[in-house]
Amino acid sequence: MACRASRNLHGAVTGGQHALATVAPVMTTSVSPVITLDRATRMFGATRALDAVSATVHPGQFVAIIGRSGAGKTTLLRCLSRATSLSAGAIRFGDTDVAGLGGRTLREHRACVGMIYQQFNLVRRLRVIDNVLIGRLARLSGWARWAALARRFDAIDVEAALRCLDHVGLLERVWQRTDTLSGGEQQRVAIAKILAQDPRVILGDEPVASLDVLNGRLVMDTLCRIARAAGLTVVATLHHVDYARAYADRIFGLRAGRIVFNGAPSELDDARLFEIFGEVPQSLPVADVDVLARTA
Repeated sequence: MACRASRNLHGAVTGGQHALATVAPVMTTSVSPVITLDRATRMFGATRALDAVSATVHPGQFVAIIGRSGAGKTTLLRCLSRATSLSAGAIRFGDTDVAGLGGRTLREHRACVGMIYQQFNLVRRLRVIDNVLIGRLARLSGWARWAALARRFDAIDVEAALRCLDHVGLLERVWQRTDTLSGGEQQRVAIAKILAQDPRVILGDEPVASLDVLNGRLVMDTLCRIARAAGLTVVATLHHVDYARAYADRIFGLRAGRIVFNGAPSELDDARLFEIFGEVPQSLPVADVDVLARTA
């Protein structure tokens, strides 16, 4: 499937020691940890948003989460990033239980988790390069961070941002205001910003839900290609089942806060879809989306 990783471009994307035009693949192990969910439960009052969810995400996998609205998809992402805490159970990144993190260690965890949102989460009046450089803030400290808040970045950070824009195919847009770009281009800038953050895991909350089919496919191609090249784990909620089938290595189907499907895209038949959604969702009007994913 499209995003199984054996090559790592991650350091070449953000590192300052390579020439801009040559982002060369380097054979290394994946940068992402094993993610383990062990009976993860999240309560909101009497409501179980997550109900004893157990699963394992292996390094470099592209995992799609599907399900109806209110199934617990976004809550699961927020627990992975520790934007919210579990009520019971555990989530481990490698050997680290994220429930025990606080202060500096929690900030470090959040810095290692890149989050892509449906509405891009960009400052639209800023130039493209400035938005990507925002991704470097989590990696800066002391005077360098204070200078960055005034939009004064070291040359090495600017070079890293340029590499990230080159990696998503938007180097020619570097000096444009972000609000002059199309929706698909803005989401690719958001991906470049996440790359500049130098994450270990990428989470996506409906990253293509606000885009038309053509731009959605382009964004998914870009995200999948980068994940494969960098050896990064991606966990993304997806509204359209076709995208999950085409791009994911593994699919989690959530219903009422529980995983009712955990398997390969080839195993997701109509009976499984009915178990997840209570109906068989309508397909996208594109028959070649899986071909594009395989060739990304």
